[in-house]
Amino acid sequence: MEARQIIVTDVPARLDRLPWSRFHWLVVTALGITWILDGLEVTVVGALSGALASRHGLGLTPSQIGLTGSAYIAGAVIGALVFGRMTDTLGRKRLFSLTVAVYLVATLLTGLSWNFASFAFFRAITGAGIGGEYAAVNSAVQELIPARRRGQTDLIINGSFWVGAALGAVGSIIVLDPRVLPPAIGWRFAFIGGAVLGLVVLYVRRFLPESPRWLMTHGRVAEAEAIVARIEARTPGGAPPKDLRKIGLTPRANTGLLAVVRTVLTTYPRRTALGVTLMATQAFCYNAIFFTYATILTTFYKVPPNDVGWFLLPFAAGNFLGPLVLGRLFDSIGRRQMITATYGLSGVLLIGVGWMFARGMLDLTALTVSWSVIFFFASAAASAAYLTVGESFPLETRAMVIALFYAFGTGLGGVAGPALFGALIEGGTRAGIFPGYLLGGGLMLLAAVVELWLGVSAERLSLEEVAPPLSHVPIP
Repeated sequence: MEARQIIVTDVPARLDRLPWSRFHWLVVTALGITWILDGLEVTVVGALSGALASRHGLGLTPSQIGLTGSAYIAGAVIGALVFGRMTDTLGRKRLFSLTVAVYLVATLLTGLSWNFASFAFFRAITGAGIGGEYAAVNSAVQELIPARRRGQTDLIINGSFWVGAALGAVGSIIVLDPRVLPPAIGWRFAFIGGAVLGLVVLYVRRFLPESPRWLMTHGRVAEAEAIVARIEARTPGGAPPKDLRKIGLTPRANTGLLAVVRTVLTTYPRRTALGVTLMATQAFCYNAIFFTYATILTTFYKVPPNDVGWFLLPFAAGNFLGPLVLGRLFDSIGRRQMITATYGLSGVLLIGVGWMFARGMLDLTALTVSWSVIFFFASAAASAAYLTVGESFPLETRAMVIALFYAFGTGLGGVAGPALFGALIEGGTRAGIFPGYLLGGGLMLLAAVVELWLGVSAERLSLEEVAPPLSHVPIP
């Protein structure tokens, strides 16, 4: 039998030692916009729920609005699985261009919907594009950002979902203003705006390279080293020393699904249990509450549909400030400590606020402030779930593992949440909604305990130290 080729390279060490530069800002901007798009999409539907339920919209019921949220999440689950596999096989760059193109077309078609069925279908396709983005973009971001800043950067990028949420809230205020656009077409322009943003994203991503780490595991080391050399040449102090840590690899064209399953279930079972728990609990908590937040405002606080966006702005601000303020602590204090704290605080606060809401103790201002405080911590926790899953498994399986965990966790927690809360809201009583808040908070507390038990201390370590590549071989 012919001996397999062994490659020795210092590409990972060269990427991790780079000082922060314009290149890293390009990565953050071009790829981080994925979460802005997702936040925009989710918020638009929430903020437009009143308009979608009106005679000028599609006449949707609260249950149907909840189901469209579930359709979006279901599409994201399918998209993550399909595009995640393609990302590990074909490369990060090809897929983060394809997925944003799917999103662009689907959100444009959403603005042309004519009834509940068509709206739900186009929302599912939009979700498929975004779900594929999660696998492709999370992989690329973690593989391009230096180890010492990977946690903070990943959290802030994931937290930028709420920049999109704020844009969606402001956009909904504008398009729902009858002085700006007629009510019958205003809500449609909100989705068309998302398509225009997608075009901008496609253009900016042309300037990003393929992940050098993906290239090296596929035997294309010369290309990987050339990309890193170009980055170093444009970075002050980027020239590498000659004694950097090297790794040995036996490159493979593709990694089969059996190898992925074996890695998840046999090699890293504890990390698998941790990832599933973190992803599923945050998905239920977030999607259940956020997809139905506008319906809570219009049903129990009689907020006019045109004004819902104003109440989403402080909510979005709290969510973005959480990762922004706390992100660096995940690299300094540590992953296990910070993830346990943020999940635990979120769960306790959610149960408390849910109980006060059920008893009628919160006016509109108090409710808005309460949600902002809760999700200051919950946003950092949810972002850390994606960070944990991405960095805890070998490079060859990264995109597919992210897709699997996203699909399972979101399918388990995300699809059921909006539908459940939509049905609880239709009951018409505050007390009837409290079991949903109790369940969401309890799940976040469960995740905190699991993280304390099984958490991975990956702070400031290279990806190859946290989980050696499947193709890794010892070198003298």
